[in-house]
Amino acid sequence: MKSLFRIVLVTCALMSFFAESSVRADGCYICGSGSEPQCKDYCRYSGSDTFAARTQCQKRGCKVSGTASCPTAVNYKVCMAPVEDSTKTVAALLQCTTPRG
Repeated sequence: MKSLFRIVLVTCALMSFFAESSVRADGCYICGSGSEPQCKDYCRYSGSDTFAARTQCQKRGCKVSGTASCPTAVNYKVCMAPVEDSTKTVAALLQCTTPRG
C-alpha cells in the first residue's frame, strides 16, 4: 500500500511540473509583410500572450499577423521582445526574529 501511495505521489508531482512548464512556455508572433528585416518572420515573447508583449513586438518592427510556436530552424529571422513581468519576485528579504531566552 505504501508503494502505491509513493507511485501516486510521484505521478502527481510530475504532472504538476509538466503542467506548469507549459504555462511558462514562450510563444511567437508571426510577422507579416512589411516587417523590419531583423524581425521579418517571427517575434518571440515570454510568458502569456498579452497586449504588452504584442506592443513590444510591434515596437521592434514586427507587423503582427498571428501567433505560433517558435521555430527552431536557423533560416528564420526571430527577434526578441522583452516584457517585464511585475508578478515575479526579484529578491526577498529574510527577517530574523530576536531569540527568546
